[in-house]
Amino acid sequence: MPSQSSPRAVLLLSGGLDSTTLLALAQREGYAVHALSFRYGQRHGAEIAAAQRVAQQYGVAEHVIAEIDLRMFGGSALTSNVAVPKDRPLDDGGADIPITYVPARNTIFLSFALAWAEVLEAGEIFIGVNALDYSGYPDCRPAYIAAYERMANLATRAGVEGTRPVTIRTPLIDLTKRQIIELGKSLGVDYALTTSCYDPSPDGAACAHCDACQLRMKGFAEAGIPDPTRYADGRAETSPPDDASALSRIPS
Repeated sequence: MPSQSSPRAVLLLSGGLDSTTLLALAQREGYAVHALSFRYGQRHGAEIAAAQRVAQQYGVAEHVIAEIDLRMFGGSALTSNVAVPKDRPLDDGGADIPITYVPARNTIFLSFALAWAEVLEAGEIFIGVNALDYSGYPDCRPAYIAAYERMANLATRAGVEGTRPVTIRTPLIDLTKRQIIELGKSLGVDYALTTSCYDPSPDGAACAHCDACQLRMKGFAEAGIPDPTRYADGRAETSPPDDASALSRIPS
């Protein structure tokens, strides 16, 4: 477990499946995690509540919830009154950029994380982006992360002076949702703390039909692990299939 002498890291924590797995992994690696979440005008507060639950469960060094309002720009079903797409075929995820993409969101979030990392003298920023089982977002790709890291080392005092280069850590980027869930379970993650839905009901129940819900359900089913999510349609937890496999990959 992290101690007072542990290296500091900033971690973007949404309260979702990926970022919670990332937090467990960062702590296993010995980092004192400073978690950063955003209330950015998203259409529901369920993910903030989930992030708070996760941060408390893991005893992070500090949890900051930044207040920004991307509704002033709109351009996304998550920051406007545009309907969230439902029941899209999962194999169409990379064909077009969906309306749930929030323009420049990861660039904005990483910039806040970069500023905090400078203050903390932390050389690593963790972000749970994924380039396989995702919804087609351009700011989840390895090329984007590499470009941002290069920029960060041009834009910070420690980067320019060469005393503490900034590293953007993305250990989940080339894992499937199944592999992420298997990794999380090996780390003891309680996924009942998390939320993934883009359009939950007022009481926080997941819709079961948006891209995020479908990817989550698919991942749990393929991993052979029950999905503890409470869905609005009352469906039971996803049951493990007969051919459930063991943990296939843990990133170093």
